[in-house]
Amino acid sequence: MKKEILIRDLQDLDRAAREFLQAIGDNNLVAFYAPMGAGKTTFTTAICKALGVREDAVSSPTFAIVNEYRSGTGEPIYHFDFYRITKLEEALDIGLYDYLDSGALCLMEWPENIEDLLPEETLRVSITPRPDGSRLLGWEA
Repeated sequence: MKKEILIRDLQDLDRAAREFLQAIGDNNLVAFYAPMGAGKTTFTTAICKALGVREDAVSSPTFAIVNEYRSGTGEPIYHFDFYRITKLEEALDIGLYDYLDSGALCLMEWPENIEDLLPEETLRVSITPRPDGSRLLGWEA
């Protein structure tokens, strides 16, 4: 079944993040597919905020590849940015499967660069910019 959430504007991010977290249930591997500038990091920040991570603690891990945050309850959250990954071995070198198998929430940007390594149960979420400036999140449940 196709699921969608409309994000009307930046002020709507917090609501959308809470709704998204409720909708995905126990899915802890989340891959965001979207063009450059579509809001992957911005939405990831809103998700982390909804989970109790200090908003100023969240940043794009473009150079580090992975950032670790702690939720308000102390649970780890892993935020990946695979934009700079050009070979699958680079993702394996950071211990990708240790993170993915940890049971922690893993939020992934640019997953298309490691598509062959993603487990089947990964929730694949598209973020589509719309002409009016809104964004549409979509995934198969």
